[in-house]
Amino acid sequence: MIEFNCVGSLSTTKKWTVKNCTSTSCSFEIALNEKVMTTYSELYIPSRTLDYGVYQLTLTVTMVDSPNLKSSSSAYVRITATGITANLVQLGTSMITRGNQQDLLLDPGIFSVDPDEDTFDATKWKYTYYCRIYGLYNFPNLQGILLSIDDSTIDPYNPSCLSNRSGNGTGLIFGNLTSSPNSSLTVLSGSLQSNQMYQFMIYMENRKNSSIQATGYVLVTIEVTHPQLIAVGCVISPMCVPNLEFQLLNPTTQVALFTICIGTCTNLQSIKWNIYQGSDNSTSSNSTQWTLFNNTILYENVWFFDLTLLTAQKDSFESCFTKQLQASSPSNNKATWKVQGIEHLANDECQVSYTCTGAGDQPTALTCLKATPDADEFKTILGKCSHSKGGE
Repeated sequence: MIEFNCVGSLSTTKKWTVKNCTSTSCSFEIALNEKVMTTYSELYIPSRTLDYGVYQLTLTVTMVDSPNLKSSSSAYVRITATGITANLVQLGTSMITRGNQQDLLLDPGIFSVDPDEDTFDATKWKYTYYCRIYGLYNFPNLQGILLSIDDSTIDPYNPSCLSNRSGNGTGLIFGNLTSSPNSSLTVLSGSLQSNQMYQFMIYMENRKNSSIQATGYVLVTIEVTHPQLIAVGCVISPMCVPNLEFQLLNPTTQVALFTICIGTCTNLQSIKWNIYQGSDNSTSSNSTQWTLFNNTILYENVWFFDLTLLTAQKDSFESCFTKQLQASSPSNNKATWKVQGIEHLANDECQVSYTCTGAGDQPTALTCLKATPDADEFKTILGKCSHSKGGE
């Protein structure tokens, strides 16, 4: 029988190093932010920490009692630019309704998203707009080449969206002509026909590199009313992946949506969600047939949870925590608390995940966050998030 008699410790230390690589070597070590933990088995590097390029990530394990006994292993990672998301309207909403006497503003220069930057730089892009009468025609084109919305060329098979156009660009106003030409487009009231659905498309091309492109869509229904403009977005935006005309969702993952009423919404009295199911309409021009899902009530608290309350509670949570944080210390007067996710659990409770930024006095902020759930204002909000009991 073989027996081991190890007097020394078998403990080890772990250390990650990150080096920037050139075409010939990886010799320049990167000084990581102190918040990046480099002494664990796993290495987590937050987004936007590393610039574009190739990096060598090396883990070295060393015996505590015998420092000469060590082993290293490396992996190589390339950081590339993330594609932008071209949004014609706020939050990348896919379908909106406007009145026949209301102007329609499309502003990809403001509403598009660059995940690699804090703000979107509209000056880096060229903008071209297209439009078609949805469900009846394709986008106007000439021998397969798309005709932009301001092109006076006539496609006899796919008519222009502009009902009263007598010349090039009638009914259109392009904005920001100096700093970022054509980064917004206003379609004047009366230019689109009532009781009709239109599909607008934006094609964006990078000014320095024409191979970098992005495309976005929005469906617009024109009615003989004066509706409010409602934008719809995902509470946890990474869970809704833009895919041109739609958002891609994992079928096994819950998703929470919120809305923003844009403009003057002082007379808003209630919020009601309708859910539509789409199917390909092969008999028409490359469109989707949307059918109202009438059985929502049968799946309440099974598939759909508190559809009329999510938006209000998200805003209330953020307001409550932000107010408490800013009052906790003068160093926290610019702190903000943002909801990242609202999830209904199987036991009918409500779970909220969040991020906190701008706290100068972190110990006081942490104490405040722990105490806020005991505040009466928070308990009132939380009670609305569940049908029969408080949430956690």
